[in-house]
Amino acid sequence: MLTLEINNGAVEVTVWDSNPTPPQLLAPDPTRIGQHGLEIVMAVSQSFAVHREPVGKRITTKIVLADDPGGHAAGRRL
Repeated sequence: MLTLEINNGAVEVTVWDSNPTPPQLLAPDPTRIGQHGLEIVMAVSQSFAVHREPVGKRITTKIVLADDPGGHAAGRRL
């Protein structure tokens, strides 16, 4: 299941599935084919959370829709 909500210039994306195994961020590997989805999400998101549910898990991330007018790039603040 997928929900999208727009609040304060960001989209909050929530996905739920019945598999209880949390996602694992793999070490960067430019030679790896596929399995880069979580790397991409982490690079562009402002927040990321995994919640266990009675059945499965719920993952929520917040992605800023535009760069800050003050010059800060959208995404995770390092």
